[in-house]
Amino acid sequence: MPGLLGKKIGMTSVFSTEGKNIPCTVIEAGPCVVTQVKTEETDGYNSVQISYGDKKEKNTSAAMMGHFKKANTSPKRKLIEVKGYEDRKVGDEIIVDVFEEGQWVDVTATSKGKGFQGVVKRHGFSGVGDATHGQHNRLRAPGSIGAGSDPSRVFKGTRMAGQMGNAKVTVQNLKVVKVFAEKNLIVIKGSVPGANGSLVLINN
Repeated sequence: MPGLLGKKIGMTSVFSTEGKNIPCTVIEAGPCVVTQVKTEETDGYNSVQISYGDKKEKNTSAAMMGHFKKANTSPKRKLIEVKGYEDRKVGDEIIVDVFEEGQWVDVTATSKGKGFQGVVKRHGFSGVGDATHGQHNRLRAPGSIGAGSDPSRVFKGTRMAGQMGNAKVTVQNLKVVKVFAEKNLIVIKGSVPGANGSLVLINN
């Protein structure tokens, strides 16, 4: 099953038939419009471009407006290429009913940005030194970052303080709990990356 674009709504919980409380994430998946179909003859490979999220015309270039008019749709915010929808035509609408309850999916999104963080928060370091005996300014320090005169440098990949979050993250093997096709909603067990309202990609 190819991918479907959507928007993270937020988290909730549902009760299973056994009475267990399951933490879930609600995603508004689709509707996505097919805006281009690429074939082996014309482009060298088979693929379908899908779009999601309305966008104002004044913020859309003339070239993209022509692209969307060919698909007979309004300007969209996000376009991606996926494989597996080769039977669809330009202008076709893809909705959340391509997923089924009990199905396993992967969700890709941009994680929340946490700014510049130290090694304790970013990598789970324990810190340096005791919390007593006058120790105040080195509790969350990284400690040694390498040897001295040999090799006289810090190795690439050394875990240090730096930018945390705001990265593309994929969470695999999440179970589809509920699908509400009439409302374009899908309920997935567990948490997915990103803040509420952020763009997500659901893949099988």
